[in-house]
Order: sequence, then C-alpha cells, then structure tokens
Amino acid sequence: MIVAEAVGRALAACGAGTVFGVVGSGNFHVTNALVAAGARFVAARHEGGAATMADAYARMSGRPGIVTVHQGPGLTNALTGITEAAKSRTPMVVLAGEATEAQSNFHIDQAALATAVGAVPMRVTSADEAVAQAVRAYRVAAGERRTVLLNLPLDVQSAPYTGAVEVPAASQASSAEAAAGELAAASQASSAVAEAGELAAALEAAERPVFIAGRGARHARRELEALAERTGALLATSAVARGLFRGSPWNLDVSGGFATPLAAELIRGADLVVGWGCALNMWTTRHGSLVSPGTRVAKVDLEPAALKTHVPADVGVVGDVAQVAAVLAGVVPAKAGYRTPELAGRIRAEGRWRAVPYEDGGDGGRIDPRTLTIGLDDLLPAERIVSIDSGNFMGYPSMFMDVPDENGFCFTQAFQSVGLGLATAVGAALARPDRLPVAALGDGGFLMGVAELETVVRLGLPMVIVVYDDEAYGAEVHHFGPHDHPLGTVTFPPADLAAIARGHGLAAVTVTRREDLADVSTWLSGPRDRPLLIHAKVTRDRGSWWLEEAFKGH
Repeated sequence: MIVAEAVGRALAACGAGTVFGVVGSGNFHVTNALVAAGARFVAARHEGGAATMADAYARMSGRPGIVTVHQGPGLTNALTGITEAAKSRTPMVVLAGEATEAQSNFHIDQAALATAVGAVPMRVTSADEAVAQAVRAYRVAAGERRTVLLNLPLDVQSAPYTGAVEVPAASQASSAEAAAGELAAASQASSAVAEAGELAAALEAAERPVFIAGRGARHARRELEALAERTGALLATSAVARGLFRGSPWNLDVSGGFATPLAAELIRGADLVVGWGCALNMWTTRHGSLVSPGTRVAKVDLEPAALKTHVPADVGVVGDVAQVAAVLAGVVPAKAGYRTPELAGRIRAEGRWRAVPYEDGGDGGRIDPRTLTIGLDDLLPAERIVSIDSGNFMGYPSMFMDVPDENGFCFTQAFQSVGLGLATAVGAALARPDRLPVAALGDGGFLMGVAELETVVRLGLPMVIVVYDDEAYGAEVHHFGPHDHPLGTVTFPPADLAAIARGHGLAAVTVTRREDLADVSTWLSGPRDRPLLIHAKVTRDRGSWWLEEAFKGH
C-alpha cells in the first residue's frame, strides 16, 4: 500500500460516503482508494462544479462533503466553489495533489490559497503520520464546521505505507481530546445558562418578539417553535434556512430582500428581534432597515464574533441554538406576545408572495417571471428540493416557489457568485433522492455551468432546470441602465438554450407564455426518464424587487 491509498481508506472509514471530483494524476490513487473502500465517486465535468456539488451535498445531507482534485490547476479551478463553502462554514474536505518542487509547472502555494479564501490548510507530511493527519482533517471539517484543504504532496503520496489503517469512529476522539471537549462544552453550557438569563428577561419584557433563524438554527425547529409558542413570538428565517417553519400559522417566511410586505411590516414592528444562529447581515435585515429604532436585538450563536457583526446584539448568548432555546422555554412565563387571532388571519391571507397583487408584464413573446414561477409552483410536486443560482432572476424562485421544509431549499450565495446553481442542484439531488430536484438559473449562470448538463444526464437525475432568460447579465443592466451607461458589454443575442439542452440528452421546452407550461405537465406525467430544461424567455423591462434592495449595498 502507498500513502495515497492509506489516506483514501482512512477517510472512507471516517464516513466519507460520497465523493465529488475530477481525477488527474495527482489524485488518481487516493480517489480509487476511496472507491475501493466503499465510497461513491461522482465525476463532475469541472472542478468548480465538483466543489459546489460537495458543498450542496453537505448542506442537504448533514454529512461532510468530500472533493478530490488534481494539483495546481485542479485546485484553482475549484476555488470559487471552495470559497463559497468556506464562507458558509460548510463541513468539507478538499483533497488536492500538491507539487512541492518549485520548478514544477504545477507548483503554487496551495496552503496560501486556502487561507486567502477562508479555508483551513492542512497537509499530509509523512507516511508515518498520514492516517492520523487525514483523520484530523475530517474531524476539523465535521466537528468545527470548516472547509479543509488537505494537501497531498506527490512524493509523500507515493511513499510506501506499512502501518494499519485503523480509524476510530469519526465522532470519537482520543481520551485527552474527549476530556478537553467535555470540559469546553460544560464551560460553554454554564456560560450560556448565565447569559440566557438576560435574554429570558428581554423575552419576558417584549410585547412583539420576532425570531429570525439562520443557518445555525436549521436543526432546532422543535425547540424554537416551543419557545416562540411560550413567548408569543413570530417566526422568520434568513434565506439559507428558508422552509424551517413551514406549516406554522406564525411563519413569516424569509426576512430581508425576499420578505413579503407583511413580513417586512411585522418585523419592523417588533420590539425585540432575536437572531438564532443568524448574523442578521445586510441581506436579512435590508441593510438594517427592518430593525426599527428602539428595537432591542438579541443573538444566539456558537461564534462569539457573530454577536457584534452586522447589527450588533444588545443581548448576546454564546451557545447552541437548540440548547439555549430549550433552557429559555423552561424559565420564561407564557404570554400571547405578538400573536393575536387577527394577525393569524393576516398571515394566512397575505403571508405568501403570490397573495401580493401584481400587473402581469408578459407580452406574448416573453413571460412575466412571477407568472412563470407561480405556474411552476402549482405544477411541480410539493416534495421538491430547489437550488438557486445568483443573478437578477433569483428572487422569483426564492419568493414564489414553495419548499416543504429547510431541506427543500439549497442557497449557495455566501460569495454571491453567478454560475454555481446547476452544480448546487446536482449535489442537493444526490443528498435527497426522495425529492424532485429543481434548479433555478439565469441564462448567464446556466451558460457558465453548462458542462454539468452532461453530469445530470449521466447520473440519470430526474431534474427540472428552469432558465430565466433575459439575454443579459440582468443585474448589471438594471444597475447601470437607468444612468444611461452603455450596456453592450452585458447584453447578448438570443441563444437557443433548449437546443443546447437537447444536444446533451435532456428533454426541453421553450416558454414564452403561461400556456406553454402544458409541456411541463406532459413531462411530469410521463416516465421522467430524462431531465427537463425549461427555457423561459422572461420579461426584462425592469429589475426585480430584491435587486432594488440589493443595490443599496453597492
């Protein structure tokens, strides 16, 4: 056995069940060792797609994502996806071959690249330490929710490995590590209980509390709903946690640029806003405008720094969201708070974007993106998993298309990169094969990630890919157009995206009016043995509502 094989076996023993990547000479042996040890390997057509697939898979499966890439260009190709994962604190291990000889054409400072984008650089340094270092990388990813780059120097990879590949359960640690972890957890729990006393007092005093749950609260629906019931709080989420409170009569859905007019009104009317595992950034608060003057702000987060970023907390608690919410539910007195029968009626009547009247802008040659999305929301099965790319269009599927729960919405937008949507949908689909995968893309993002159409077909995914085509980078058009800037650099001639899809083996329909969605119904009622691309030619006369909000931050 060589070191590369020992590393692959060790990671498989840690729990690496699904691995994404593009294989070159520098990661050939470690990838094959993962497969031989029982991992499923998903070959992407571009390393950037592989990294994003692994990111989405981790978000939707709850297991660390694993990516394997070639040294040098394999890593740089993957860098945007790695950056998104690192910014999102996605637990992920990136295995990269490493050319350590300075004269090699593949040589770059790979550790520096990882540091630059917020990932954790680690390295296998010797045959004797190879298995322990691989296990350590997996544990840092899983236990600390970090994106880890594990560099595999080519000379070390090829060295003989004579030891045993014995790996304890990934959740276990050495006795010293375990003791230190238990001590830290006990200390944190004690601190959280003490700090929670101030939050309990704030909840008791509040007459109109609103809870906003973020990424760090996706595991805590039961605890947060119980506390909200006791305190009379209304419930909302950041975009990444959308769907968490689906079904609750007090659910306001998303806070921020995607918020309905009613949600924005009620959040602004709060006298206490509590961010649960949520930084309350400019997107979630509409640049702070949803937090009214005089409103108290509380935050509960595992990261102390998060308590003072963006909108600083008046009351901060460092701790696990579910644990803190459970403690509070046992000490705060019950009251009606913000909840009244009249308000429940308003939420039922006005709480969804499709309840907000609008004037359809379709003209027969182009369909209004709101009408398109409402039509798809009606047609597509409720058990869906929706993945969103970035761009002017992105508010429409995020606002008008329902999801069943927090595991039905995959939003890789921490870096706000165009082009990640299709790969996101692949990773999400593999994590949740029980749901219909839906990818919502703009024409720019679709063409950036088009290589992964072959991956969708090869994997046999029954995916619906919706392309909102305005023949432009619409965000730039609507940002600069009103100021009479030339737009030739951000607008494009028509392209037959349906033909491109058919060339890759997909079924495809072109939609310019609502009646064209009948072809989608036909696909849904059939065997779904090929993925479907919906080429929607959408109206383009004005920017979307969310975009008007976003431009305030540019």
